[in-house]
Amino acid sequence: MPVRQTISTGLVPVKIYTSDVEASAWKQLTELGQLDIVYGHVAAMPDVHTGIGSTVGAVIPTRDAIIPAAVGVDIGCGMNAVRLSLDAAQLPDDLRLIRAAIESAVPVGFSAHDQPVVRAGELKHLGHGLERIFDRHPQLQRMQKNADRIWALQLGTLGGGNHFIELCLDESQHLWVMLHSGSRGVGNAIGRYFIELARKDMERQHKRLPNRDLAYLKEGSEYFDDYVEAVHWAQDYALANRREMMRLVLEAVSPHLPPFQCTSEAINCHHNYVAIEQHGGETLYITRKGAIRAGLGELGIIPGSMGARSFIVRGKGNEESWCSCAHGAGRRMSRSEAKRRFNRSDLEAQTAGVECRKDKGVVDEIPGAYKDIDIVMANQSDLVEIVHTLKQVVCVKG
Repeated sequence: MPVRQTISTGLVPVKIYTSDVEASAWKQLTELGQLDIVYGHVAAMPDVHTGIGSTVGAVIPTRDAIIPAAVGVDIGCGMNAVRLSLDAAQLPDDLRLIRAAIESAVPVGFSAHDQPVVRAGELKHLGHGLERIFDRHPQLQRMQKNADRIWALQLGTLGGGNHFIELCLDESQHLWVMLHSGSRGVGNAIGRYFIELARKDMERQHKRLPNRDLAYLKEGSEYFDDYVEAVHWAQDYALANRREMMRLVLEAVSPHLPPFQCTSEAINCHHNYVAIEQHGGETLYITRKGAIRAGLGELGIIPGSMGARSFIVRGKGNEESWCSCAHGAGRRMSRSEAKRRFNRSDLEAQTAGVECRKDKGVVDEIPGAYKDIDIVMANQSDLVEIVHTLKQVVCVKG
């Protein structure tokens, strides 16, 4: 499906891959198009919706500058998935034991491990990188309680909100493990800290912006290089966090399953991040806020809600979307609105057949609060091809 509509009220157009755009998201996209640092056009993915700082589902190409609030505070948030050498018939009848084993192995919400669980070499490597950042920005270190060690204890933890761990079955009834998380508390602190520095930098320059959340750091400015180092550190941390969680999950479920191997290479991809990429002969900073890279032949993961299908996809390298695609179903209502509209009975009905929490604490993650993933996929048929279709049988929420 080609671009559905284009906004052309700013310095650059915004190309949108859906006709379903709420008014507040439309306003945010219009503001992005007014920035003089944006190159070519902004692309809005089919799951686009209003976000904090910038529109979720936006792909923003910039030259010589980065918008910290567009990258966001869950830096490096993304997905990991592996296929196992098991099928549906080899699952136990009672999946509650598997969910309990995962919940025991992987801390969720604000919880952390009592001791670091990652290899000493990786811990040392990440620690040295963070020390360099803290040395130059002691204020950042003070933003997070026990910042010198909590980051190590949160490696291999899920977090809250829409983060999850799932066991899924594909179209051939093969078993997959899939999870969604990011850079935890330390990434949040890095994001908030540099967002504020960017705002102060714009104020010093008396730079007029359509929205103060769109404050940017420009190459050569006081904090640009430090932000680039910090954001890439947080993205590496998020990758390591997902790898560690996957290891913990596989170890936790193994006593409850027949012997298995991982039969498909792990897919570990960000969907809140910035990268330096070449497009049309230009070197650009590509910020994907709620979008994944879908370069030609590249594999990615597009999850639905906790009661809907998810997809393993292969990118088609569409330059009009800056080689990007949607990162999921996308919310169609806020968390507070979901809690107002739905109750526990609705959650039980919409997650029928899935072993998961069905209490009021996760009503804001009810499938009805999200867009229809099948419509999202139909709207990006020229961006990705579907390789596997997954349906969860176990879901652990943060």
